[in-house]
Order: sequence, then C-alpha cells, then structure tokens
Amino acid sequence: MSFRWLSRPNASSGMGVADHGKNAFMELQRKKVHRYVIFKVDEKKREILVEKTGGPAESYDDFTAALPENDCRYAVYDFDFVTSENCQKSKIFFIAWSPSTAGVRSKMLYATSKDRFRRELDGIHYEIQATDPTEMDLEVLRERAN
Repeated sequence: MSFRWLSRPNASSGMGVADHGKNAFMELQRKKVHRYVIFKVDEKKREILVEKTGGPAESYDDFTAALPENDCRYAVYDFDFVTSENCQKSKIFFIAWSPSTAGVRSKMLYATSKDRFRRELDGIHYEIQATDPTEMDLEVLRERAN
C-alpha cells in the first residue's frame, strides 16, 4: 500500500501524497473502518506508505504498541470519548512520532515532510508532536479533546 507523488513533490523532502493514503484516512474519518492509520516514509521510493491500519475494535494501547521504539512515523488516530454532558464524540488526532532514539536523518526527513502531508489530510482536529510516549498518553488526548 503506497501512494506516489501525484502533485509536485515537496522541495525539501521530495515526498508527495497520492490517493491511497488519502483513501485510508477517509475510511477512518467517514466510514470508521479504521481506529488508526500509521504512515511510513520510504526515502528510496520517495513516497509515503500506509504501514499499518487498526480495526475499529483496537485500543489505544494497540496503536501505541504498533509505533516503532526507534524510528519516526506519522499516524492518525480516531479518538472516541464521552463529554461531561454525556454526549458521544469523536476527534481525529494527527500524531508526528519522532522518538529521541531515532536517527538524525530519519527525524529530519519526517520533519521536512510533515507539513505538506498533514495539509493533505483534511479533517484533522488536533496535532501532537511526540518524542516520548508520555507526550501522547491517552490522558493527553482526553485533555486536548475536551
């Protein structure tokens, strides 16, 4: 599952976004087919791949366990919660995962590609930049969503 550059590539990273990645995001956003989508930059192919999707029944722990300990990733997560007024709500988070243990080259590649990639995903409610699991803890999502 990959998406090659259909429009002009980002000048600094050369990464582009094609329909498949947008479709995976739309399936998460509108059809609730996925709880999360994790994206990986393939530098050699100069494209962003859909690395993994999680089904609607998967938990936040399943999502965080799917992120690599020592490499960067982009992810979108569909966070369901109940408001203080007892209303069921859903907010979509864009997470730029860049652990401190990742290599400098990987961090730079993801940093230079992020803004363009993020703009292609219309309908994101919140963005989190995390270098450590505590920065994207479930409680952080709850605080941001309310």
